[in-house]
Amino acid sequence: MTRIWLCADDYGISASVNAAIRDLVVRGRINATSVMVAAPSFHRAEALALQALNAGVRRVAIGLHVTLTAPFRPLSAEFRPLRNGAFLPVGALLLRALLRSLAPGVIEAEIAQQVRAFAEHFGRPPDFIDGHQHVQLFPQVREALLAVARQDASKAWVRQCGRTRPLSRALDDRKGLLLDVLSRGFRRRAMTFGVPTNPAFAGTYAFRDQADFAATFPQFLDGLPDGSVVMCHPGFVDPELQKLDPLTTLREQEYAFFVQDSFPGLLARHGVALA
Repeated sequence: MTRIWLCADDYGISASVNAAIRDLVVRGRINATSVMVAAPSFHRAEALALQALNAGVRRVAIGLHVTLTAPFRPLSAEFRPLRNGAFLPVGALLLRALLRSLAPGVIEAEIAQQVRAFAEHFGRPPDFIDGHQHVQLFPQVREALLAVARQDASKAWVRQCGRTRPLSRALDDRKGLLLDVLSRGFRRRAMTFGVPTNPAFAGTYAFRDQADFAATFPQFLDGLPDGSVVMCHPGFVDPELQKLDPLTTLREQEYAFFVQDSFPGLLARHGVALA
């Protein structure tokens, strides 16, 4: 039986998303979530509600979802570059990273501040670290993140987003192919820094209204080794989410899929269990 991390990203982005994620943890349908401490509505009560789910028995690994893209705002006062007081959009950040025009010290300071904010809310460092819109993989950002992970979260693993057999990705999964490419450099850097990573990753698909998550999800489970991460984004829609992120109704589709009585059987038929 292959043991995986089924990780719900974006805890903290809105109260309704948080509630959906906690519900799935209680039901035993997911076993990891990554927290956006930079989200404007995230606060200590939301952290305590999540932490309480591990009282007595550990149900969920809780990680940090490093956030460096718009419309979110930095926690550190000196962060640059900004646009209208917020981080750059993901495309603009990636371009600057590829051109090596970011200031590594500024990036490292912001990531360190987010790690500190996580520790203040949860009373401990994160179990793992990943990135909103996969920013952890970007050149310059990756070195900064790995340095902070080694210094401030020495027991955490970091998420890389490559499959063990990347050519098996569908040709129309452009996002997945890009993540494979970026993850090669990320894994090399992580090894140099002595920071552990997950062996494989799955969960990318086109976030379009006509997407059929129930039909797509089983494909994520093929060929995964132990310790792999499958990313997901379950949630309920509320005004805060609509204000911050274009991924809305698909979150409800994902949640509805995971709560089905048939879901545990689907995992078992694929020889997969939650870690």
